[in-house]
Amino acid sequence: MELPPPEVCYRALQSRDARFDGLIFVGVRSTGIYCRPVCPARTAKSENCHFFGSAAAAQEAGFRPCLRCRPETAPQFASWRGTSNSVSRALALINDGALDGDGATVEKLAERLGLGERQLRRLFLQHLGASPIAVAQTRRVLFAKQLIHETGMPMTEVAFASGFSSVRRFNETFQDLFHRPPSALRHRTSAGGHAEAQVKLRLRYRPPYDWESMLRFLQARAILGLEIVDNGTYARTVEIDGRIGSVEVSHSPRHQSLSVAIRFPEVKALPAIVSRVRRLFDLGADIETIDGHLSRDPLLAPLVAERPGLRAPGGWDGFELAVRAILGQQITVAAARRLAEQLVARHGKPVPTAYAIHPALTHVFPTAIHLARAKSIGLGMPAARERSLRALAEAASADPNLFWPHGTIDTAIERLRTIRGVGEWTAHYIALRAMREMDAFPSTDVGLLRGIAGIDAACSTPAHLEARAESWRPWRAYAAQHLWTNHASRSLHA
Repeated sequence: MELPPPEVCYRALQSRDARFDGLIFVGVRSTGIYCRPVCPARTAKSENCHFFGSAAAAQEAGFRPCLRCRPETAPQFASWRGTSNSVSRALALINDGALDGDGATVEKLAERLGLGERQLRRLFLQHLGASPIAVAQTRRVLFAKQLIHETGMPMTEVAFASGFSSVRRFNETFQDLFHRPPSALRHRTSAGGHAEAQVKLRLRYRPPYDWESMLRFLQARAILGLEIVDNGTYARTVEIDGRIGSVEVSHSPRHQSLSVAIRFPEVKALPAIVSRVRRLFDLGADIETIDGHLSRDPLLAPLVAERPGLRAPGGWDGFELAVRAILGQQITVAAARRLAEQLVARHGKPVPTAYAIHPALTHVFPTAIHLARAKSIGLGMPAARERSLRALAEAASADPNLFWPHGTIDTAIERLRTIRGVGEWTAHYIALRAMREMDAFPSTDVGLLRGIAGIDAACSTPAHLEARAESWRPWRAYAAQHLWTNHASRSLHA
């Protein structure tokens, strides 16, 4: 992993340059603490500073997190550096708890990625400067620290919510790292120690962030009973391992973050829920780098300038997103939404009132197992499409990792296309939003073709669009989002 030269890192530290926040961390040898470059503490002498590309690398080197600048609140986009998709995918799995609990090993993680254990360790050291285990341990500590600072959760719940296998291990880790029990960190704040009806957290991003465009995208596709966009917030229902709850997300531009409220019966699910929020709202993007790259094309430059910080929305759940994609084949977004609403009303389980953040949230999305076993899906659509839905449900039931990337993007597309009814457009759309393949590009999409035709009449066919999009790699998904947004805006004002 290549960091900027030490003198550049030190100047960023001296000036508290926010552009480097989340990109570098500084370990101060004289104190044994590591900080964000925006830390308000007095700048250490350059000879005492050692710079790292990730919090995990700093922690593995023996430094402990700063209590003032709180490294757990830094924007998280380590996976955007370098060229390893495998590292990005591994980080996503680790954030979902792949290395938490008994029996979780790096070997099993590597198998899920189609890699050898030694190769995965080498890639982590190359791109993050730390081992997979160190990354997982740092994630647990920093998430626990965030819960201590920002919530009133009891310490026992904090321990299990952050992935520790026992309260004893949780206490020992904090004692070793901070030389004090975890409860002492809360004493430094005004937070209480009482259980709350819901957990509220802030998730930082690197600005700019086009929140309005994100909300418009989600609102156009919001499924009645499952989601609602209201008064500048997005809320939806959640089902994880059979437990049901809900989440609400709003924008906090002053803090350059999203405010997230979670109401869920099982605290162990919190890391997975937070990971899904990050994925859905694309909080890990190094958006300045992406926008700068796309702006090199004079065709896209005006679109990027008009909407700086436009994100590529992810999918909350791979199966849900794939179902939405099949329902949307060859029909409008509104028509696809109506079919999805019928599906949720007919097959979705009800949400307990105590765990519904908004009264409009009444059902969760049906699971793959439920749809695979259902005698009839019973939607008003062609029989061939219903057969495609059933084939998708059966494939997802048989392979829980169906929507996790495997190998290259071409391999992922080929794998999805083996499912009955999943063609080129559907496979690319699933890869883009569910698998977070940022170079996926559904070039046959009507909205993309109309979006490009509005600014370049010569780009009138998928072949022309594919050729033009070569220069947009490896972030063609963001180019697609700009074209979709431009087309939607022009249609709205036509």
